[in-house]
Amino acid sequence: MKINRLTIILAVALTALSAAAQGVNSPYSKFGYGLLNDNATASQRQMGGVGYAMNSGRQINVMNPASYAFVDSLTFLFDMGIDFTIMHQKDIATTDNAAASGKNYGGGLDYITMQVPLSKRIGLSFGLVPYSSVGYSFGTKIDNGTNSRQGYGGLNQLYAGIGGRIVGGLSVGVNMSYLFGNIVNDVYTTTNSASESLFEQVTAVRDWHLRAGIQYSQRIGRDNRFTIGAVYTPKKTLLGHAWVTQYDMNADTEPTEHQRISLKNNAGLPETWGGGVNWEWQKRLMVEADFTYQPWSKVKIANLEGFEAHKFADRWQASVGGQFTPAVRGGYLARTTYRAGAFFNNDYMMVGDNRVREYGVSFGFGLPAMTRTIVNVGFEYRHRQAHPNPMLKENYFNIRIGLNFNEAWFFKNKIN
Repeated sequence: MKINRLTIILAVALTALSAAAQGVNSPYSKFGYGLLNDNATASQRQMGGVGYAMNSGRQINVMNPASYAFVDSLTFLFDMGIDFTIMHQKDIATTDNAAASGKNYGGGLDYITMQVPLSKRIGLSFGLVPYSSVGYSFGTKIDNGTNSRQGYGGLNQLYAGIGGRIVGGLSVGVNMSYLFGNIVNDVYTTTNSASESLFEQVTAVRDWHLRAGIQYSQRIGRDNRFTIGAVYTPKKTLLGHAWVTQYDMNADTEPTEHQRISLKNNAGLPETWGGGVNWEWQKRLMVEADFTYQPWSKVKIANLEGFEAHKFADRWQASVGGQFTPAVRGGYLARTTYRAGAFFNNDYMMVGDNRVREYGVSFGFGLPAMTRTIVNVGFEYRHRQAHPNPMLKENYFNIRIGLNFNEAWFFKNKIN
């Protein structure tokens, strides 16, 4: 193990953790648990978010824990992602473009993952990845004043996973995650008489989450390899609490807690089914197509006093993407990996009777750096809008940077 490289890795991680993350800024994130994340790393985001059938000894794939089995037995992997987002919003239901349009910025640390070999056929991964994110701020006029809403927070997953090859090209794996985080929704009311009050709803989740995966790879001839992969996450009720507190902003009085409930049997997560097909040619070209399905319509979420009830729709997402490396050895541009992808997401959140739909395209580069380290730089465009009533239109431009450290820490030098 080389201490200087370990020092560099830890220093970069601590710098990112200490950065001020502004996070998401979307009114759509006020519904449910916010905007969902599918555990895709920076390199996978460049390919439309695919990964169920992907496995490589050079990249960590949290989307399917069966992929951990393909880690190089002498290699330590560390992957960290940072993102920056420019979002343009427009409420097309109004004619006042100046008041209804706006530009927001966000970003910060996205994830940290690590992977180590336990043997030639078994790999272990652990890290921190987001499950959902909430961030919004907007206001409306009421009969005798103004009403403004803002929210922040989200759910995170501190996970550990193991994957192993059973026989031939068959591998299985499992991730166990500690799901935690607070989601805060605030409603400020200011009357014409200058009285001001705040109703705050907090949902605090502290629970465990499980994901199982399987992959099967088969070589066809010398140059082609096909892989199919699938993941499953069981449905569960959540553990934790939710409560509503009222604050009188004009009086020096203690806040009043109006309601407190247990999340058990009052809020939950659906089962997740995901599958993908992957084709690889000469370790230079790789293409994959994925599909995800979550029956959110069968799940309920805690509805508290003074806040509107939420209803969900079944979510599905289709993704396709690929990457190409001209030459494993050669000049810098030849060793650079070029990626592109696209996706369509029929989301779980509903605004009244309207579904929220999202689609996007992405591309990026895997830039060789020191030794076997790769800097993944990606660009993504996303469009989000309700349907059939279009309501609020959002266009995102994301820049994601992933630092993939790939070091031979377990190599033993021969003693002559």
